[in-house]
Amino acid sequence: MAKRVLIVDDEENIRELTRLALEAAGYEVVEAANGLEAFAIIGSDESWDAVLLDQKMPGMVGIEILRRLTVMLPTTPVIMMTAYASVDLAVEAMKLGATDFVRKPMTPEILRNALTAALTKASESPQFNVAEDETQKGSPQVTLNGFTILRATDILRPNERCFIVRKPHGSEQDVVVEIDPEAVSAVEKVTNHLPLGNAFWTEQAEQFLSDFLWNDGNAPATGRLRLKGVEREALEKAARKEVSK
Repeated sequence: MAKRVLIVDDEENIRELTRLALEAAGYEVVEAANGLEAFAIIGSDESWDAVLLDQKMPGMVGIEILRRLTVMLPTTPVIMMTAYASVDLAVEAMKLGATDFVRKPMTPEILRNALTAALTKASESPQFNVAEDETQKGSPQVTLNGFTILRATDILRPNERCFIVRKPHGSEQDVVVEIDPEAVSAVEKVTNHLPLGNAFWTEQAEQFLSDFLWNDGNAPATGRLRLKGVEREALEKAARKEVSK
């Protein structure tokens, strides 16, 4: 029996392209132009297999709709779609019950990968949540384009951070983010050699890997990335935190 997917997006052309891509893959698809229309379509029917939910819509935005969906469809995976994602937004959505974030415009492959990952996760553990997964490998982070980042527990070298990337179909790949010495030197100049510590560089490496998965839609083929710089906003925030200690 075909999996039922509800698309909630105010842009008709996006809904149509998404529907065609999913129907070609064998999904049964229904469209809604906003949250109220989605709620009316769902009604008391909890038999939906997945929801694709746009974040930026007039009136009720995706996060607000998500709050209602977690009550109406408590076991149905919800995948957020947006061109304006940030890690903070992704974390907030995950805490509210979202399964994944995909970047608009998304390719049919990324879309199908995200759905495959969400449906696989739901079938393996209907009550899956972040707290449960923390007992597995490291500290789980947000999921992007069907890929989940798990932080490894050990630091290989002072200038390297190791992560585990779980792919849409469940296989895992180690990814090492190398911190360029020039990035460290640049940070020290800005902070007057104020030490920011291992946690700061782990966070920056994780953000860099998240950005790669978000922009590229795939894990790095070589299993390695090189962090060459830090955004000034993140640097200033970390420096203020250190000074206040």
